[in-house]
Order: sequence, then structure tokens, then C-alpha cells
Amino acid sequence: MNFGLNGKIALVAAASQGLGKAAALSLAREGARVVVCSRREQEIAAAAREIATDTGAEVLPMVADVTNAGDIRRMVAETVKRLGTVHVLVNNAGGPPAGGLMDLSDADWEKAHQLTLMSTVRLTREVLPRMVAQHWGRIITIVSISAKQPIPELLLSSAIRPGILGLTRILATQYAKDNITVNAICPGNVLTKRQEELSRARAADRHMSFEEYLTDSARAIPAGRLGRPEEIGDVAAFLASEQASYINGESLLVDGGLAKGIH
Repeated sequence: MNFGLNGKIALVAAASQGLGKAAALSLAREGARVVVCSRREQEIAAAAREIATDTGAEVLPMVADVTNAGDIRRMVAETVKRLGTVHVLVNNAGGPPAGGLMDLSDADWEKAHQLTLMSTVRLTREVLPRMVAQHWGRIITIVSISAKQPIPELLLSSAIRPGILGLTRILATQYAKDNITVNAICPGNVLTKRQEELSRARAADRHMSFEEYLTDSARAIPAGRLGRPEEIGDVAAFLASEQASYINGESLLVDGGLAKGIH
């Protein structure tokens, strides 16, 4: 299937590893020219080389901290200067730390707000005028199952991420007339580096080995296994495609059937 992304300019945040890197790889395989960013110069340069080698696509690495408004403005401006515009934005950021109400300080809440919500707000705000001007755009935010099914030990994520779903729905309504779609992906238990760190901590709390914990976690998933990063990346590429042009304002669970509610 031709997704109609050949030559499109895609900007993927926090793409040195995990779900961001997977999204960048899937978009590059569809022929998009991809800008990837991370706070760490060596890691994002290595990821860009790997994606370019694997796909033959043009991949431009940039160093940027998505919690820094100045970095976001500079990155988008540099993308436009070098590649002309932005057609596809994939909002992504590392998740906030685990913790309960009495463990988390005001500073923890503010950091999580900047990382999780404001990074999405600022990146989207920077690219939207260009998408409106060209009458075409795709905004995709990688969120978490916690936005739909709260996870007690991930209080920050469970409290803040639902706000992104509200933002997604409102922007989709406002900008549909401009041929712009705005959607969110809510991954379930996908074995990324962050998920591995969380799993190791949970395994220790339960006096289990890491391997035992993964096996136990898989039992709770109807699909019988954890997700793979590329399965999230491929959904991002689909939502960016011409074939998904009538999907708008959605928050798509990609979780192997893990979430129990009706969404």
C-alpha cells in the first residue's frame, strides 16, 4: 500500500530510541524526509544514521529538549529553513517518573507538566500555521494507555496525559477544514527502554526476576505478549497517510486488548 508520504517532511520528537525512533523509521520507510530530535547529540546522530541506512531516506538529526520552548522554536525554524516546511508532526516525550501523591513534590508535577503536556502544545503551535498555509497536515501524539486507563503507580502520567486527549479532540475539530488531522496513539505495554526500567522496578517490588515479571505481565494482555515498538511506529505512519485522511480527533489504543473499558 502506498501511504502517499513520499517526499513529505516529518518531524519526530524524542526519537533517539523507543517509540519515537520507531515512528521515525516507519515514516522513513514510506519515503518521508524525517527530522529527528533528542537532547543527546551522539544518540540522535546514531539513530539518524541507522534509520537512513535502513531506509535510504533523508534523515536530519537535531539536538533539542522538548521541555525548552526556545529549543522547539529553533528546531522548527531550522527544519523549515532546510527542508521547506513540516507536513507531519509526531509529538513524543519520555514519560514522567512513577510515584504516589505523597511522594511527588510540586517541582515533580511542574516537570511532568512541561514534559508531557507543554511539549505537545508548543510543538503543535509552531507547526500549525505552516500546515494551515499548505492546506495539509498530520499531527500525531504518542501518549499512553494511562490516558484512558489510569495506572496507580504512574500518577503523573495518569493525571496529565488525559489533557492531551482533550487537546487532540479540540484541535481536530478546529482544523479539519484545513485538511489537517490531529490524532493520538495510546500504546499499552510495549517493551521499550523506559518500559524495561519500569518493569525491573516493579519486579523488584514484587520480589520477582525481570523475566518472571515480563511473563506475568504478558498473561494480562489478551494478545499474550508485550508490544513491539515498530507496531506503534507503523500506526503513526498510517495515521500520517492519505488513507487515514478521514480519521480525526481519535485516541487510538494499541495495546493488544489490555484496556478493559469501552473507549
